[in-house]
Amino acid sequence: MREALALARAGAVAGEVPVGAVLVNAGEIVGRGSNAPVAQLDPTAHAEILAIREAALRLQNYRLTGTTLYCTLEPCVMCAGALVAARIERVVFGARDLRFGGVRSKFQLADSELLNHRLEVVEGVLGVECVELLREFFESRR
Repeated sequence: MREALALARAGAVAGEVPVGAVLVNAGEIVGRGSNAPVAQLDPTAHAEILAIREAALRLQNYRLTGTTLYCTLEPCVMCAGALVAARIERVVFGARDLRFGGVRSKFQLADSELLNHRLEVVEGVLGVECVELLREFFESRR
């Protein structure tokens, strides 16, 4: 999660909403991402999506079974759907996203019994630091 926080901080410096994500397989980081929709002119360039894309290329497989995604902010519905589609085993996030959360706050896609794959969900890891980073970013924009 500390690596995800470092990525989020780098994203904030670049003017992006500070969200960072890392995907881990067998104790090794195989994918990294920080929000980049502004820089990439791509509304799907969320930290989680970028980490998933990098990991799939590195592992040469679109199925990322046995992996864990660490993310500073609760994944949105788009990202939660991608986690399910990739067959990621577990998602660990720091702060809830009360407006757009797709894992716990608004929707519960990651472990929905309606879908063909369910992830283990762990929340609140380094939550204070994750919330503070977001608060500082948006406060500086006002």
